[in-house]
Formats: sequence, C-alpha cells, structure tokens
Amino acid sequence: MPTSIELTPEMMRAIIMDHYSSPRHKLTPEGDYLSIHSSSVNCIDDIDVYLRFNDEGKVEDAAWNGTACAISTASSDILCDLLLGKSKEEAENIIAQYNHMIHEEPYDASVLEEALAFMNTSKQAARIHCATIAWDAVSEILKGHSHE
Repeated sequence: MPTSIELTPEMMRAIIMDHYSSPRHKLTPEGDYLSIHSSSVNCIDDIDVYLRFNDEGKVEDAAWNGTACAISTASSDILCDLLLGKSKEEAENIIAQYNHMIHEEPYDASVLEEALAFMNTSKQAARIHCATIAWDAVSEILKGHSHE
C-alpha cells in the first residue's frame, strides 16, 4: 500500500523555485496549437498558453510563454507537465481539483502531483490569480475544444 508524503513548506518552496528557475515548457511553439492570451492587472503576469491535441483528443503538447512572477511561472509550468497525455475530460478534472485546492474546498490530491506545492496559496489572497492564470486560460481553451 503506497504511503503519502507530507509536503513541508521547504519542499513546496523547492518545487516552485525549480520550475521558476528552470521552466520546462516556457516557449512559443511552432505549428498547429490552440492558444489564448492572459494577463493580470495586479502582477507582471502577461502570458500566452498553448495546447496541441493528437488525433485521439489527448494533449500532445502544452507550453506557455511571456512575462510571469515566480508563482505564475511555476504554476504554468507544472500545469503543462500535468496536461501531457490527458484527454479533455481528464484535463478539466485536474483544473477543477486544483481550483478546489486553491479555494480551500475538498479536492482529489491524487491528480495534482507537483501542483500540490500551491496548497497554501489561499493564505496569500493576492497570489491566487498568479497561481491560477494559466489554469484559467487552459480552461478557456478546453471550453472551445471538442474532439470528434
């Protein structure tokens, strides 16, 4: 039976700083991507989010680019990691669970992986938008995407 690991504040900070200092998905991809622009009036965040789906309707690639604070950079990058290989429905569930966590509602931690590093974001209300900007953008992309 697997055991769960308690994320300490130090571990959460390390995850965030790793994705901030070395984002894996920060680029403007070439090719056929769905994209959306999002910005914040309260922070430097000004990003574009990109998704590409394969023929089975799964996320084949996810990327983001732009100017973003540490929280926004890390959360955008972790989101891209989480979406790879997921169907639209799975992606929507991951986003829903993340938003539940951010707003201190019951959530399924098993789908969030490194995104759990943002579990205390609600304690810093000014950072909520930073932590959700890419997630909200992807949600908008998914609303307009249907796989046939």
